[in-house]
Parts: sequence; C-alpha cells; structure tokens
Amino acid sequence: MSANEPTLIGKVYNIPPQPPVEADNHLIPAGVLTFGVEYRYVDPESLRATYAGNASQLAELEERSPEGGFFDSGVSIHVSGTDDGFEYLRFDVFDDEPHYHYVHRTTDGTIQNQVIDFDTTAHGAMLPWVVNCLRTRLPEMLRAAGGVQLAAAVDRDEIATAIDAVEDKARQSTRSNATTER
Repeated sequence: MSANEPTLIGKVYNIPPQPPVEADNHLIPAGVLTFGVEYRYVDPESLRATYAGNASQLAELEERSPEGGFFDSGVSIHVSGTDDGFEYLRFDVFDDEPHYHYVHRTTDGTIQNQVIDFDTTAHGAMLPWVVNCLRTRLPEMLRAAGGVQLAAAVDRDEIATAIDAVEDKARQSTRSNATTER
C-alpha cells in the first residue's frame, strides 16, 4: 500500500481468503455484481490445502493461526464483480467467530485480505446486519475495498431483489446445516 492509502483496521493478511467451493456456492446475479451464498466448514486441513501451492501464503497461514488451527462453520456471503469475478467483500456469518472481509488489490497486484471481527454484543445477530449493509452501505463498502467503478455502477433497484434472494438462501442454508453433522 502507498502512503496515500488508508490504514486498515482489523487483521490484515497478505493472502486471499479461502475461495468458495463452487459446487456449494449458490450464485445470485445482480447486474455488475454477483452474490454467492455458501455454507462453509473451515478447518486447518482445508486451509493448508488451499495455500499449499504458495509457500509464502502457507507460511503466513501457519504463523498467524491459533494453536490447533482455525475451526468454524456458517454461511458466507460473497460479493464479487460480475465481469472480473474478483471477490471484493465477504461476510462470514460463522458460529464461533463471525467476521467480514474487504479484499484489496494493491498497486503491485498482490492481495490484502482485511478481516474485521463482528461484535454480536453490540450489533446482535450478524445476518440481519449483513442484509442491512448490503441494502444501505454496499457502494461505500465496495469503494473501501477498491471497487470504485462497481460502486458507481450499482443500481439499488436492481440489487434489491438479489439481496432478498441472498437473505432467503442464507437462512435456508443455516437451517438445513444446523442439524447436519459434518
């Protein structure tokens, strides 16, 4: 990042977030954006497998992982550019450590993955908060992630129906996986 770029809050990783499992990611097109809704199980083995092909990313994962590794599950809501497929925002509505991501492309072409913990005490359940952000703060959040052109092109009327579908699919995924053991 250059001196003109803002200081990032939360935890910043130099590795991209673990990509969605395409077979599990329900895509909802919305003009310049495509939303994805995926129920995810995160564990140390799957994370190591994701970053195994990149020694520096794997080293950072290992260095920054808690003892025993990351374990969690829940719904992930992905916000990607339709044309470029780049995931600018992710909301991980997880059981143990809910959080969200701004995914930045830096000026040198690398990725900075900004992870911000979600405070359920202050904000309540995360899914209603996410839906509200998508309805009322999406352009601002896209700009913060570097999606300036997308933010300018978002048609709130066009995405309103898609956000309804995102919320419905997220609730359905949570219910159907609440009783399913991994």
